[in-house]
Amino acid sequence: MQRQFPTRPFARYADDAVVHCHSQAEAEQLKTALEQRLRECQLELHPQKTQIVCCNVTQQRDSGLAKKFDFLGYCFRPRLVRSRQGKVFVGFTPAISPNAAKRIRQRIRQWQLNRQTSLSLEDVAQGVNPIITGWINYYSAYNRSALYPVLRHIDYHLVKWVKRKYKKKGRYVAQAIAWLGKVAHHQTELFAHWRFGVRFPAG
Repeated sequence: MQRQFPTRPFARYADDAVVHCHSQAEAEQLKTALEQRLRECQLELHPQKTQIVCCNVTQQRDSGLAKKFDFLGYCFRPRLVRSRQGKVFVGFTPAISPNAAKRIRQRIRQWQLNRQTSLSLEDVAQGVNPIITGWINYYSAYNRSALYPVLRHIDYHLVKWVKRKYKKKGRYVAQAIAWLGKVAHHQTELFAHWRFGVRFPAG
């Protein structure tokens, strides 16, 4: 890249990379050059993951190219964006990818919070907050609202915890949600995602 395409913005992490080009023809030329160079190193581009993507939202319909791509846990695709002046338009922007969101939900299920009834709510928070904070710090850098539905799964599992730990407070789902909402209202700092603004309303 430094020798033959020094003017092309190039981002790489491990074996994932993104290269920005001005046109489809330029992208195809670069792809051919990369394939040749990798063959010299006894390597190859991944046949399914390697693709040319049209990032210009006004040209996507007629380009015949892919319209989105994933990179480092983010999905880049057309989204509604609000400018600083308040104008809404379609931009090509990143947000947490569906695959990354799926992995987070799986991790939350693995915690089995509903089984941690021997712990207090403070103990539960202390155990999971470092992980939640890491997710927030990484995935909220762009389009933070896309992370909200993922983090809500934590409270859904906390509701199950309430139902098992407190028979009277959690006899019904609505009761458990209302109780958890009151706690979140009075102890906003308890969970990292509550501080982030993802919590049930005070019941």
